Amino acid sequence: MNAGLIAFAVGLIASLGLTVPVRQLAIRVGMVDRPGPRKVHLQPMPLLGGLAIYLGVLIALLVSLDGPALTQTLGIFAGATLVAAVGILDDRGLLHHQVKLFAAMPAAAIILLASGVRTQVFSSIWPGRAGVWADTVLTLIWVVGVTASFSIFDHMDGLCAGVAAMASLFFAIFALQSGQLLVSTMAAAVMGAAAGFLRWNFKPAKIFMGDGGAMFLGFLMATLAVKLRPVTSGGRGVAWLVPVFILGVAIFDTTLITISRSRRGFLPFTTPGKDHTAHRLSNIFDSQRRAVLALYALGAIFGLLALAISHLPEVLAYSLAAVTTILALGAIALLEHAPYERQPATKRA
Repeated sequence: MNAGLIAFAVGLIASLGLTVPVRQLAIRVGMVDRPGPRKVHLQPMPLLGGLAIYLGVLIALLVSLDGPALTQTLGIFAGATLVAAVGILDDRGLLHHQVKLFAAMPAAAIILLASGVRTQVFSSIWPGRAGVWADTVLTLIWVVGVTASFSIFDHMDGLCAGVAAMASLFFAIFALQSGQLLVSTMAAAVMGAAAGFLRWNFKPAKIFMGDGGAMFLGFLMATLAVKLRPVTSGGRGVAWLVPVFILGVAIFDTTLITISRSRRGFLPFTTPGKDHTAHRLSNIFDSQRRAVLALYALGAIFGLLALAISHLPEVLAYSLAAVTTILALGAIALLEHAPYERQPATKRA
Protein backbone atom coordinates (compact mmCIF):
# COMPACT_ATOMS: atom_id res chain seq x y z
CA MET A 1 0.00 0.00 0.00
CA ASN A 2 2.75 2.43 0.95
CA ALA A 3 4.70 1.64 -2.22
CA GLY A 4 1.61 2.42 -4.30
CA LEU A 5 0.99 5.73 -2.55
CA ILE A 6 4.64 6.70 -2.96
CA ALA A 7 4.58 5.73 -6.64
CA PHE A 8 1.41 7.76 -7.24
CA ALA A 9 2.72 10.85 -5.44
CA VAL A 10 6.15 10.75 -7.09
CA GLY A 11 4.66 10.11 -10.54
CA LEU A 12 2.19 12.95 -10.08
CA ILE A 13 4.75 15.49 -8.89
CA ALA A 14 7.42 14.46 -11.41
CA SER A 15 5.09 14.58 -14.40
CA LEU A 16 3.49 17.82 -13.23
CA GLY A 17 6.86 19.52 -12.85
CA LEU A 18 8.68 18.03 -15.83
CA THR A 19 5.97 18.94 -18.35
CA VAL A 20 6.97 22.62 -18.19
CA PRO A 21 10.63 22.20 -19.28
CA VAL A 22 9.61 19.46 -21.74
CA ARG A 23 7.16 21.92 -23.33
CA GLN A 24 9.93 24.50 -23.66
CA LEU A 25 12.23 21.88 -25.18
CA ALA A 26 9.56 20.91 -27.72
CA ILE A 27 9.15 24.52 -28.81
CA ARG A 28 12.91 25.01 -29.02
CA VAL A 29 13.50 21.99 -31.26
CA GLY A 30 10.39 22.53 -33.35
CA MET A 31 8.43 19.51 -32.09
CA VAL A 32 4.98 20.99 -32.62
CA ASP A 33 1.72 19.61 -33.98
CA ARG A 34 0.32 22.03 -36.53
CA PRO A 35 -3.42 22.43 -37.24
CA GLY A 36 -4.84 20.45 -40.15
CA PRO A 37 -8.03 18.99 -41.61
CA ARG A 38 -8.03 16.00 -39.24
CA LYS A 39 -7.01 18.01 -36.16
CA VAL A 40 -9.26 19.59 -33.54
CA HIS A 41 -6.77 22.23 -32.37
CA LEU A 42 -6.49 25.58 -34.16
CA GLN A 43 -2.96 26.66 -33.16
CA PRO A 44 0.44 24.91 -33.26
CA MET A 45 0.81 22.77 -30.13
CA PRO A 46 4.06 21.51 -28.56
CA LEU A 47 4.50 17.75 -28.59
CA LEU A 48 6.88 15.67 -26.43
CA GLY A 49 4.48 15.57 -23.48
CA GLY A 50 4.94 11.82 -23.52
CA LEU A 51 8.52 12.37 -22.38
CA ALA A 52 7.26 13.93 -19.14
CA ILE A 53 4.88 11.00 -18.59
CA TYR A 54 7.68 8.52 -19.35
CA LEU A 55 10.07 10.15 -16.87
CA GLY A 56 7.33 10.49 -14.27
CA VAL A 57 6.56 6.77 -14.37
CA LEU A 58 10.24 5.78 -14.44
CA ILE A 59 11.20 7.98 -11.49
CA ALA A 60 8.20 6.78 -9.49
CA LEU A 61 9.10 3.11 -10.03
CA LEU A 62 12.79 3.64 -9.23
CA VAL A 63 11.84 5.33 -5.96
CA SER A 64 9.14 2.89 -4.85
CA LEU A 65 10.46 -0.52 -5.95
CA ASP A 66 13.60 -2.54 -5.27
CA GLY A 67 14.91 -6.08 -5.54
CA PRO A 68 13.38 -8.60 -7.98
CA ALA A 69 10.30 -6.41 -8.53
CA LEU A 70 12.47 -3.56 -9.78
CA THR A 71 14.48 -5.93 -11.99
CA GLN A 72 11.36 -7.24 -13.74
CA THR A 73 9.97 -3.71 -14.04
CA LEU A 74 13.11 -2.54 -15.81
CA GLY A 75 12.71 -5.44 -18.25
CA ILE A 76 9.16 -4.32 -18.94
CA PHE A 77 10.39 -0.76 -19.29
CA ALA A 78 12.71 -1.83 -22.09
CA GLY A 79 9.68 -2.53 -24.28
CA ALA A 80 7.98 0.65 -23.10
CA THR A 81 11.10 2.65 -23.96
CA LEU A 82 11.17 1.18 -27.45
CA VAL A 83 7.60 2.20 -28.30
CA ALA A 84 8.05 5.61 -26.69
CA ALA A 85 11.23 6.28 -28.70
CA VAL A 86 9.67 5.14 -31.95
CA GLY A 87 6.62 7.26 -31.24
CA ILE A 88 8.76 10.35 -30.65
CA LEU A 89 10.68 9.70 -33.87
CA ASP A 90 7.37 9.39 -35.69
CA ASP A 91 6.18 12.67 -34.15
CA ARG A 92 9.35 14.23 -35.53
CA GLY A 93 8.55 12.82 -38.98
CA LEU A 94 11.67 10.66 -39.10
CA LEU A 95 9.89 7.31 -39.56
CA HIS A 96 7.23 5.88 -41.81
CA HIS A 97 4.08 5.55 -39.71
CA GLN A 98 3.74 1.82 -40.45
CA VAL A 99 6.99 1.16 -38.58
CA LYS A 100 5.02 1.67 -35.35
CA LEU A 101 2.42 -1.00 -36.07
CA PHE A 102 4.43 -3.61 -37.94
CA ALA A 103 7.84 -3.33 -36.26
CA ALA A 104 7.99 -1.41 -32.98
CA MET A 105 4.86 -2.79 -31.34
CA PRO A 106 5.57 -6.47 -32.12
CA ALA A 107 9.19 -5.99 -31.04
CA ALA A 108 8.06 -4.48 -27.74
CA ALA A 109 5.68 -7.42 -27.24
CA ILE A 110 8.56 -9.84 -27.82
CA ILE A 111 10.66 -7.97 -25.24
CA LEU A 112 7.78 -8.34 -22.80
CA LEU A 113 7.62 -12.07 -23.47
CA ALA A 114 11.39 -12.31 -22.99
CA SER A 115 10.90 -10.68 -19.58
CA GLY A 116 8.67 -13.61 -18.60
CA VAL A 117 5.38 -11.75 -18.95
CA ARG A 118 2.56 -13.51 -20.82
CA THR A 119 -1.11 -14.23 -20.44
CA GLN A 120 -2.30 -17.36 -18.64
CA VAL A 121 -5.64 -17.76 -20.37
CA PHE A 122 -5.00 -20.88 -22.44
CA SER A 123 -2.31 -22.46 -20.28
CA SER A 124 -4.85 -22.79 -17.46
CA ILE A 125 -7.05 -24.81 -19.84
CA TRP A 126 -4.40 -26.71 -21.84
CA PRO A 127 -1.44 -27.61 -19.61
CA GLY A 128 1.82 -28.03 -21.52
CA ARG A 129 3.33 -26.55 -24.64
CA ALA A 130 0.05 -26.05 -26.49
CA GLY A 131 -1.28 -23.73 -23.80
CA VAL A 132 2.01 -21.83 -23.53
CA TRP A 133 2.21 -21.27 -27.29
CA ALA A 134 -1.41 -20.16 -27.42
CA ASP A 135 -0.78 -17.68 -24.60
CA THR A 136 2.34 -16.44 -26.35
CA VAL A 137 0.36 -15.68 -29.51
CA LEU A 138 -2.43 -14.09 -27.47
CA THR A 139 0.10 -11.89 -25.66
CA LEU A 140 1.56 -10.67 -28.97
CA ILE A 141 -1.87 -9.88 -30.39
CA TRP A 142 -3.06 -8.22 -27.19
CA VAL A 143 0.00 -6.02 -26.68
CA VAL A 144 0.06 -4.85 -30.30
CA GLY A 145 -3.72 -4.32 -30.33
CA VAL A 146 -3.93 -2.30 -27.11
CA THR A 147 -0.82 -0.25 -27.92
CA ALA A 148 -2.21 0.51 -31.38
CA SER A 149 -5.59 1.45 -29.87
CA PHE A 150 -3.98 4.03 -27.60
CA SER A 151 -1.73 5.31 -30.39
CA ILE A 152 -4.85 6.54 -32.24
CA PHE A 153 -6.71 7.52 -29.07
CA ASP A 154 -4.84 10.76 -28.42
CA HIS A 155 -7.06 12.96 -30.59
CA MET A 156 -8.66 15.34 -28.09
CA ASP A 157 -7.40 17.39 -25.15
CA GLY A 158 -7.09 15.30 -22.00
CA LEU A 159 -8.63 12.17 -23.51
CA CYS A 160 -5.82 9.61 -23.63
CA ALA A 161 -4.19 10.62 -20.33
CA GLY A 162 -7.51 10.71 -18.48
CA VAL A 163 -8.73 7.36 -19.76
CA ALA A 164 -5.35 5.78 -18.94
CA ALA A 165 -5.45 7.26 -15.43
CA MET A 166 -8.96 5.88 -14.88
CA ALA A 167 -7.96 2.42 -16.10
CA SER A 168 -4.83 2.51 -13.92
CA LEU A 169 -6.99 3.22 -10.87
CA PHE A 170 -8.94 0.01 -11.38
CA PHE A 171 -5.80 -1.97 -12.20
CA ALA A 172 -4.38 -0.76 -8.87
CA ILE A 173 -7.58 -1.72 -6.99
CA PHE A 174 -7.62 -5.26 -8.38
CA ALA A 175 -3.87 -5.70 -7.88
CA LEU A 176 -4.18 -4.64 -4.23
CA GLN A 177 -7.00 -7.14 -3.73
CA SER A 178 -4.87 -9.95 -5.15
CA GLY A 179 -1.70 -8.89 -3.33
CA GLN A 180 0.28 -8.06 -6.50
CA LEU A 181 2.70 -5.40 -5.27
CA LEU A 182 4.47 -4.86 -8.58
CA VAL A 183 1.25 -4.44 -10.56
CA SER A 184 -0.38 -2.13 -8.00
CA THR A 185 2.75 0.01 -7.78
CA MET A 186 3.15 0.24 -11.55
CA ALA A 187 -0.53 1.11 -11.95
CA ALA A 188 -0.23 3.80 -9.27
CA ALA A 189 2.84 5.25 -10.98
CA VAL A 190 1.05 5.43 -14.34
CA MET A 191 -2.04 6.95 -12.72
CA GLY A 192 0.06 9.63 -11.01
CA ALA A 193 2.08 10.49 -14.12
CA ALA A 194 -1.02 10.65 -16.33
CA ALA A 195 -2.91 12.78 -13.78
CA GLY A 196 0.04 15.16 -13.45
CA PHE A 197 0.22 15.58 -17.21
CA LEU A 198 -3.53 16.30 -17.32
CA ARG A 199 -2.86 19.61 -15.53
CA TRP A 200 -1.31 20.81 -18.80
CA ASN A 201 -3.21 18.64 -21.29
CA PHE A 202 -6.88 19.07 -20.32
CA LYS A 203 -8.74 21.55 -22.51
CA PRO A 204 -7.45 24.09 -23.28
CA ALA A 205 -4.27 22.02 -23.65
CA LYS A 206 -0.85 23.63 -23.51
CA ILE A 207 0.98 20.52 -24.72
CA PHE A 208 0.21 17.16 -26.39
CA MET A 209 1.71 13.82 -25.41
CA GLY A 210 2.21 12.81 -29.07
CA ASP A 211 2.56 9.26 -30.34
CA GLY A 212 5.47 8.70 -27.96
CA GLY A 213 3.24 9.23 -24.94
CA ALA A 214 0.17 7.48 -26.36
CA MET A 215 2.11 4.36 -27.36
CA PHE A 216 3.93 4.36 -24.02
CA LEU A 217 0.66 4.45 -22.09
CA GLY A 218 -0.90 1.86 -24.39
CA PHE A 219 1.99 -0.55 -23.89
CA LEU A 220 1.81 -0.17 -20.11
CA MET A 221 -1.97 -0.65 -20.15
CA ALA A 222 -1.49 -3.87 -22.12
CA THR A 223 1.25 -4.99 -19.72
CA LEU A 224 -0.81 -4.31 -16.60
CA ALA A 225 -3.66 -6.30 -18.15
CA VAL A 226 -1.40 -9.27 -18.89
CA LYS A 227 0.21 -9.27 -15.45
CA LEU A 228 -3.01 -8.80 -13.48
CA ARG A 229 -4.23 -11.94 -11.68
CA PRO A 230 -7.55 -10.78 -10.24
CA VAL A 231 -9.33 -12.71 -7.53
CA THR A 232 -12.80 -13.58 -8.84
CA SER A 233 -15.72 -15.63 -7.54
CA GLY A 234 -15.97 -17.31 -10.94
CA GLY A 235 -12.36 -18.49 -10.90
CA ARG A 236 -9.87 -18.40 -13.79
CA GLY A 237 -12.62 -18.73 -16.35
CA VAL A 238 -13.83 -15.23 -15.43
CA ALA A 239 -10.50 -13.56 -14.57
CA TRP A 240 -9.64 -12.67 -18.18
CA LEU A 241 -12.80 -10.54 -18.45
CA VAL A 242 -11.57 -8.11 -15.79
CA PRO A 243 -8.74 -6.40 -17.76
CA VAL A 244 -10.90 -6.39 -20.90
CA PHE A 245 -13.57 -4.42 -19.05
CA ILE A 246 -11.02 -2.10 -17.41
CA LEU A 247 -9.80 -1.14 -20.89
CA GLY A 248 -13.37 -1.00 -22.19
CA VAL A 249 -13.25 2.62 -23.41
CA ALA A 250 -10.25 2.08 -25.70
CA ILE A 251 -11.68 -1.23 -26.93
CA PHE A 252 -15.08 0.41 -27.59
CA ASP A 253 -13.51 3.26 -29.56
CA THR A 254 -11.31 0.92 -31.59
CA THR A 255 -14.30 -1.31 -32.37
CA LEU A 256 -16.33 1.72 -33.46
CA ILE A 257 -13.77 3.06 -35.92
CA THR A 258 -12.91 -0.44 -37.16
CA ILE A 259 -16.55 -1.11 -38.05
CA SER A 260 -17.19 2.40 -39.33
CA ARG A 261 -14.08 2.73 -41.48
CA SER A 262 -14.34 -0.82 -42.83
CA ARG A 263 -17.92 -0.15 -43.92
CA ARG A 264 -16.69 2.91 -45.80
CA GLY A 265 -13.87 0.97 -47.46
CA PHE A 266 -11.02 2.38 -45.35
CA LEU A 267 -8.29 0.60 -43.39
CA PRO A 268 -9.03 1.28 -39.68
CA PHE A 269 -5.49 1.96 -38.40
CA THR A 270 -4.11 3.75 -41.46
CA THR A 271 -6.96 6.11 -42.27
CA PRO A 272 -7.22 9.43 -40.41
CA GLY A 273 -10.50 11.07 -39.62
CA LYS A 274 -12.63 12.83 -37.05
CA ASP A 275 -14.81 9.77 -36.59
CA HIS A 276 -13.74 8.54 -33.15
CA THR A 277 -16.16 8.25 -30.25
CA ALA A 278 -15.01 11.56 -28.77
CA HIS A 279 -15.47 13.38 -32.09
CA ARG A 280 -19.05 12.15 -32.40
CA LEU A 281 -19.88 12.92 -28.77
CA SER A 282 -18.43 16.41 -29.07
CA ASN A 283 -20.77 17.03 -31.99
CA ILE A 284 -23.73 15.69 -29.99
CA PHE A 285 -22.89 17.71 -26.85
CA ASP A 286 -21.45 20.65 -28.78
CA SER A 287 -18.50 20.52 -26.38
CA GLN A 288 -15.14 18.75 -26.44
CA ARG A 289 -14.91 18.94 -22.64
CA ARG A 290 -18.24 17.20 -22.19
CA ALA A 291 -17.24 14.52 -24.67
CA VAL A 292 -14.01 13.82 -22.81
CA LEU A 293 -15.73 13.83 -19.41
CA ALA A 294 -18.36 11.43 -20.79
CA LEU A 295 -15.58 9.00 -21.75
CA TYR A 296 -14.02 9.39 -18.30
CA ALA A 297 -17.43 8.41 -16.87
CA LEU A 298 -17.64 5.48 -19.28
CA GLY A 299 -14.22 4.35 -18.08
CA ALA A 300 -15.47 4.43 -14.50
CA ILE A 301 -18.59 2.46 -15.49
CA PHE A 302 -16.50 -0.21 -17.21
CA GLY A 303 -14.26 -0.41 -14.15
CA LEU A 304 -17.24 -0.84 -11.83
CA LEU A 305 -18.60 -3.53 -14.14
CA ALA A 306 -15.24 -5.30 -13.85
CA LEU A 307 -15.61 -5.19 -10.06
CA ALA A 308 -19.15 -6.55 -10.34
CA ILE A 309 -18.03 -9.38 -12.63
CA SER A 310 -15.28 -10.36 -10.21
CA HIS A 311 -17.88 -10.97 -7.48
CA LEU A 312 -20.31 -13.01 -9.60
CA PRO A 313 -20.33 -16.75 -10.26
CA GLU A 314 -19.16 -17.75 -13.72
CA VAL A 315 -22.60 -18.04 -15.37
CA LEU A 316 -23.78 -14.65 -14.12
CA ALA A 317 -20.42 -13.04 -14.96
CA TYR A 318 -20.63 -14.18 -18.57
CA SER A 319 -24.29 -13.15 -18.72
CA LEU A 320 -23.36 -9.63 -17.60
CA ALA A 321 -20.51 -9.56 -20.11
CA ALA A 322 -22.88 -10.65 -22.89
CA VAL A 323 -25.44 -7.97 -22.01
CA THR A 324 -22.70 -5.33 -21.88
CA THR A 325 -21.41 -6.43 -25.28
CA ILE A 326 -24.89 -6.19 -26.80
CA LEU A 327 -25.40 -2.72 -25.31
CA ALA A 328 -21.97 -1.62 -26.58
CA LEU A 329 -22.78 -2.81 -30.10
CA GLY A 330 -26.08 -0.99 -29.88
CA ALA A 331 -24.26 2.19 -28.83
CA ILE A 332 -21.90 1.78 -31.78
CA ALA A 333 -24.88 1.49 -34.12
CA LEU A 334 -26.36 4.68 -32.65
CA LEU A 335 -23.06 6.55 -32.89
CA GLU A 336 -22.78 5.55 -36.55
CA HIS A 337 -25.80 7.81 -37.10
CA ALA A 338 -24.32 10.65 -35.03
CA PRO A 339 -22.80 13.58 -36.94
CA TYR A 340 -19.09 13.33 -37.73
CA GLU A 341 -16.77 14.67 -40.40
CA ARG A 342 -16.21 12.17 -43.16
CA GLN A 343 -12.78 12.37 -44.75
CA PRO A 344 -11.08 10.54 -47.60
CA ALA A 345 -8.17 8.24 -46.84
CA THR A 346 -4.72 9.83 -46.65
CA LYS A 347 -1.22 8.59 -46.06
CA ARG A 348 -1.06 9.17 -42.31
CA ALA A 349 -2.83 7.24 -39.55
